[in-house]
Amino acid sequence: MDRRAFLKTGAILPTAASLPTLSFAQGAFDPRPTDKWRSFEVTTRVEIVFPEGATRVWLPVPSVDSGYQKTIDNAWSGNAQTAKIVHDGTYGAGMLYAEWSTDEKNPVIELYSRFATRDRAVDFSARPASVEKLAPEQRAFYTGSTEHMPTDGIVRKTALQITKGAKSDYDKARAIYEWVVDNTYRDPKTRGCGTGDIKAMLETGNLGGKCADLNALYVGLARAVGLPARDVYGVRVAKSQFGYRSLGAGTANITRAQHCRAEVYLAGFGWVPVDPADVRKVVLEEKPQPTTLSDPLVQAVRPKLFGAWEMNWLAFNTANDLILPNAKSPKLTFFMYPQAETAQGRLDSLDPDNFKYTMTARELTA
Repeated sequence: MDRRAFLKTGAILPTAASLPTLSFAQGAFDPRPTDKWRSFEVTTRVEIVFPEGATRVWLPVPSVDSGYQKTIDNAWSGNAQTAKIVHDGTYGAGMLYAEWSTDEKNPVIELYSRFATRDRAVDFSARPASVEKLAPEQRAFYTGSTEHMPTDGIVRKTALQITKGAKSDYDKARAIYEWVVDNTYRDPKTRGCGTGDIKAMLETGNLGGKCADLNALYVGLARAVGLPARDVYGVRVAKSQFGYRSLGAGTANITRAQHCRAEVYLAGFGWVPVDPADVRKVVLEEKPQPTTLSDPLVQAVRPKLFGAWEMNWLAFNTANDLILPNAKSPKLTFFMYPQAETAQGRLDSLDPDNFKYTMTARELTA
């Protein structure tokens, strides 16, 4: 889809070149769903610095349409020989796939994704009127193991210890959340968002990492005791409206703002948002020096992140162990970073010297 045609379609057009500056009283963290949706455009630009042979690129696009996010449109421009939106057949993860001929010396593509979000929160004191039902095959899928997220062995043993005495699915889900918050830590030395290898984390006793580690640990432990759960992979697109600098994108440049979250399915409530990794992010990053779980800023966030998300964040997909279409390289553990491949193999998404890309976000108004 051509960029010019893209800007002519739809009812939402950009009115600002950068994200708004927000100022709120820190500590009053309380996301709540409303009828008001916020709309954003994320632009991802990729330039292949050292093309060799056939060059391919895969860029995640918003693939989660729900009560908290709506996809508006995607468009792109560049010099690719082939460019199209494709979807993974297992998870429905959407992506822009682009390919260049072997004689292209400067492969470039730019993706523009527009979407709308609103905060989400579950009121556990009152069951909603309608809840998404899981079919038996869906329940089996979301309680199954993956390569990096087994549900047997040490994972199941740990999950059973955590949930011992828990009477309901809610009690089990909450117990696992509190355990992850209490026993893990955010490790600033972890590359990117981590690897999500929860078996290795439990076997070594090293429970440090970032969101793809800590939230995957939650998902794996939940699945191990029969609770449907899944990771949701995305990127932060705006500052937190509640004043938490660690829980939002600091600038319009979101190239390194990727963040994954988790959901657990509870009968009577449907998919419940959780994010123990962000509690640990507040502990480490909210103040100039790391604080503790007892800090009032952390205590304001901790209970809310079991059951609520502030939607200054774009959800891409829920895919694990993903095989990219037409790729020569091995499958991905998860898909929230731009991916590229040349004759030398898959490029490292965390190596900007050899894989040049930028992501920017701006809020749109009607």
